[in-house]
Amino acid sequence: MTMSRGQAGADGGEPEEAAGAGAEAVTAAPDAGAGAADTAAPADPVPGQPAFAPDSLVLNRKLPLWYQVSQSLRASILGRPQGSPARLPTEEQLAAHYGVSVLTMRQALKELETEGLISRHRRRGTFIEPRARRVSPVRLLGSVDTIVAQQSGEATTVLDHGTVPVPGDLAEFFPRRAEVACFRRLRRDGGSDEPTNWAENAVLPEIAARIDVADLERWPMTKVLRDVVGVRISRITDTVEARLADPVTAELLQVPLLSPILHYTGVTYDEDGQVVDVARIRYRGDRFAFSVTVEAH
Repeated sequence: MTMSRGQAGADGGEPEEAAGAGAEAVTAAPDAGAGAADTAAPADPVPGQPAFAPDSLVLNRKLPLWYQVSQSLRASILGRPQGSPARLPTEEQLAAHYGVSVLTMRQALKELETEGLISRHRRRGTFIEPRARRVSPVRLLGSVDTIVAQQSGEATTVLDHGTVPVPGDLAEFFPRRAEVACFRRLRRDGGSDEPTNWAENAVLPEIAARIDVADLERWPMTKVLRDVVGVRISRITDTVEARLADPVTAELLQVPLLSPILHYTGVTYDEDGQVVDVARIRYRGDRFAFSVTVEAH
């Protein structure tokens, strides 16, 4: 199944008022953490210790605001440096940070709480959970930050990189090009050190020359291209399909040969419509689920 992020955004957007109304319906209780009364809260933060500071976000008003905020905050949490504060700012502070209503912010937090990424406690606040849910969704809903969030929070090793002839199956994306830069990376679960997926990125050589390989061990390629190199990304087209593990995939992901995997292809375009990156990622079938959300208006 193939979905263009640009098209998904055009069909799935909602104004601020609509996002807020949805959030109010999801979190009818006055305190979203009320249901956590039976859960042991984390220890009190050290006096004077700052709250966790999430990354900034430029909102696209054509997309559901709660979704954009939840994915941006999820990426910030999963990609946070070791030793970062575990306590999040208040709902009001987060809403002001992202430029949305408190109700929209509440719905975004509810999404992360359902995933098991955060916990909320009455009169205590909202805390980052040390371990996220084991099965991670591969979700498509029109936001570049979805890609960043999806690939953050894993320990990444760059296996190799260099210039190679354009692979035959990628020739349609790189016409009139003889070579591309190829980066191969292996990702592991940050807690168990179990391999979860491995990725190959074919990048235009002139752009690859500006990439610091060390950044690819900290952040996903999409974030490096957009936020470090400065590529103005216009859209990403995703294809997800079921395949059988080839010998390389079986060895890297420690799964049986010919076992089911999710094969993801993401084609990234700049504002001129030029393909700047083609990512091919093989996900372990027992660790990921494929999910698409379609908004009806």
